[in-house]
Amino acid sequence: MSVGTSSAPGAQDAGSPPAASRPPGDPAGLGIDPDHLPDGLVVADEQGHVICFNAAAERITAVRARDALGQRLEKALPLEDLEGRRWWQLTDPYGGLAIRVGQPERNLLLPGGREVLVSARYVRTRPTGPLRRLVVTLRDTEARRRTERSHAELIATVAHELRSPLTSVKGFTATLLAKWERFTDDQKRLMLETVDADADRVTRLIAELLDISRIDSGRLEVRRQPVDIGAAVGRHIQAYVAAGQPADRFLLRVQQPLPDLWADPDKIDQVLSNLLENAVRHGEGTVTIDVTATASLREGEYAENAATSVTVSDEGPGIPEESMNRVFTRFWRGSKRGGTGLGLYIVKGIVEAHGGTITVGRAPGAGAEFRFTLPVAAPAYLA
Repeated sequence: MSVGTSSAPGAQDAGSPPAASRPPGDPAGLGIDPDHLPDGLVVADEQGHVICFNAAAERITAVRARDALGQRLEKALPLEDLEGRRWWQLTDPYGGLAIRVGQPERNLLLPGGREVLVSARYVRTRPTGPLRRLVVTLRDTEARRRTERSHAELIATVAHELRSPLTSVKGFTATLLAKWERFTDDQKRLMLETVDADADRVTRLIAELLDISRIDSGRLEVRRQPVDIGAAVGRHIQAYVAAGQPADRFLLRVQQPLPDLWADPDKIDQVLSNLLENAVRHGEGTVTIDVTATASLREGEYAENAATSVTVSDEGPGIPEESMNRVFTRFWRGSKRGGTGLGLYIVKGIVEAHGGTITVGRAPGAGAEFRFTLPVAAPAYLA
């Protein structure tokens, strides 16, 4: 256990609970086991000696708790600010102003230059009284840096994807306005069709951004209705055939009977559209779509035909084994460039918002195989 106390024998601080009432592994009287906390926790007593150094603090600082306990705080946790000044000398929590209650979170440096987010709370026996406890929390900055990098990549991707269609829209509309009479009706129609397609592209990108925002914040709403998943796949196939794809490129196999599926039809269409587009654009040969009833576990019990699975496979080169664990991450585009690389990330978010799962693997024909499974769930008012 990474906690300890360096109090003198027989000493009992005012306001501290009796030792017998403290939880196991909680000699500092904190109310819980500090090792269960997700952030680093370091507590110093009224003399500035470390009495608590939890497991997260060990991980973040690479200092062993047994080496830190009993040491002076400035020695156990030698922090510096970004200008190289020693933090504890600069803030002087024990000898500084008695009206101070703590230090706000800020970036500080550990030995070796590693950045951590540090905040402190000054615990006093009374207002403006002497310091009884100095409570320091530590957080690793790596997670924040990953988030910031992800946001920066998203902004750069969006800017790049918006620039092309907006430039096209601006160019064609400016040309039409300036030289309307010089163009034939066919030329005007071609330019307006291009503008319309580019406007649709911008609209899709904005919709993707909204979906990502809702997925990341856990606010993606699912409005469940009865969905005929086989018919939904059939509509997508018909659209591809109408657009010029040969009808024999698609093979749809629907197992009967299927359980009643309650899902958000618009979002399921979005999932199907993305998976089929990937198979058509990046795959080769026949695109096979299997819709089957499958068993699932509900509340720990085996439930037969309690879910519907849709498998989309092709006969192309497939996805390299080393890339499969990144397929559903942001900006993954595979070997062929094009698109935002956000589609499969959104697909995974939609499927999981329905309580389902999605996987990727290698198809029997050596191509890519995507399989998503949706539990057969009804709206609450029908349950």
